[in-house]
Amino acid sequence: MDQFLASVEKRAYSMAAMAVGNREDALDIVQDAMFALVRRYSHKQREQWRPLFFTILNNRITDWHRRHKTVSRWQLLREKFAGDDGDEDGFDPGILEDTAGPRPEQGVFSQYTLDAIEAAVGRLPPRQQQAFLLRCVEGFDITETASVMACSAGSVKTHLSRALAALRTQLEEVR
Repeated sequence: MDQFLASVEKRAYSMAAMAVGNREDALDIVQDAMFALVRRYSHKQREQWRPLFFTILNNRITDWHRRHKTVSRWQLLREKFAGDDGDEDGFDPGILEDTAGPRPEQGVFSQYTLDAIEAAVGRLPPRQQQAFLLRCVEGFDITETASVMACSAGSVKTHLSRALAALRTQLEEVR
């Protein structure tokens, strides 16, 4: 189990960081997903861990978005009626920086290009982002992705198609 968790740790963190835009929240989400996998599913076969883990991770990300949306609504109401300015919690593009050393793909892409790709993926709606990351980054097939995202294969195809079109548009503007 330790080897499996070590093998998915960085990718899970990148996925969570892009999804929530906050380094600390992403770490909490990944840690919570890992803990849930160990606590509930360590008795399962090793082949089942990967889809189970990414299902748990995606559920935690979805839960974070729901909580964040609710908290944001309350903050807006409080600010409106109390005249409170509050702090803005914006997206920090530096959160995806790999501090462990250079990535292999940096030999092919410039840092500027990688930053543009990460930022574009980070701007996708959550479901499109999930479909893109699970299919194109993690290599899940349509059926596995549908299972992880708890939707139909057709929905995965739709989300992925829209994500690729949005990424293509955003990245063409970068050139």
